[in-house]
Amino acid sequence: MANGWALLGIVLIAYAAFVVWIALKKPPKLWDMAKIQLFRKWLGEKGTMIMFFFIAAVCVGIGIWLLVR
Repeated sequence: MANGWALLGIVLIAYAAFVVWIALKKPPKLWDMAKIQLFRKWLGEKGTMIMFFFIAAVCVGIGIWLLVR
């Protein structure tokens, strides 16, 4: 099962990179999704960006932990 945990770690790190890409590039098709629009309404533009970076940081942290475990 060790390889499964390592694979999950790699997937989480890749997901974090994708989330950061979304936050920085703000592609219209993704940025205009209903869920992200709701976050923008509740948290504001800057708050949504902070939330995206926080989620990415947590995913990277867990991903690295799974890789070295």
